[in-house]
Amino acid sequence: MKKITAFVVIAVLFTAIGIYFGVKRLQPSAPADTAVAALMQISMKDSAGKQRKMSEWQGKVLVLNFWATWCPPCVSEMPELVALQNDFVSKNVQVVGIGIDSPSNIREFAEKHQITYPLLLGGLEGTELSKQFGNQSGGLPFTLLIGADGSVRKSYMGRLDMEQVRADLSSL
Repeated sequence: MKKITAFVVIAVLFTAIGIYFGVKRLQPSAPADTAVAALMQISMKDSAGKQRKMSEWQGKVLVLNFWATWCPPCVSEMPELVALQNDFVSKNVQVVGIGIDSPSNIREFAEKHQITYPLLLGGLEGTELSKQFGNQSGGLPFTLLIGADGSVRKSYMGRLDMEQVRADLSSL
C-alpha cells in the first residue's frame, strides 16, 4: 500500500512539474528592448472599435507602421503592406498599423480600402510612441521591424522599399 501511495505522489508531482514547464514554455519571453516592453503593455482600439492589447502579438515578428490618412506616402504603401501580411502570415509575421489621425478618419479609411491587418487608433499618443523608438521629428510614415525576441531590428523613415523590407524579414 505504501508503494502505491508513493507512486501516486511521485506521479502527481511530475505531472505538476510538466504542466508548469509546459505553460512557462508557451508564454513569450519578455521583450529584449525596454521600449518594446513598454509597447507590449499598451492597449488601443482598432478601426472597428475593439480594444486590442499589443501583447497579443508578442513573440511574433512585428512590422509596426505609424501612418495617417492625410499622408500620401503612408496611403500609397498600404496595399503593399496588405500583400506583405498575406505573404508572411505563415512565417509568424504580423503587420500592425498605428494611425496618427482621428478615429473617424481611420475607420472610414479601413472600410473604404479593405485593409486586412490591424489598424489601431494611436492619435497624438501614437506620435509620442513613435518618438520612443527614435522618430524624434514625428515624421510619417515610420515603420519598425521588431524581432520575435522583442528587439528592434530595423527602423524605416519614409515610404517603404518593400524589396528591402522583404529581404530584412527573410533574414530573421
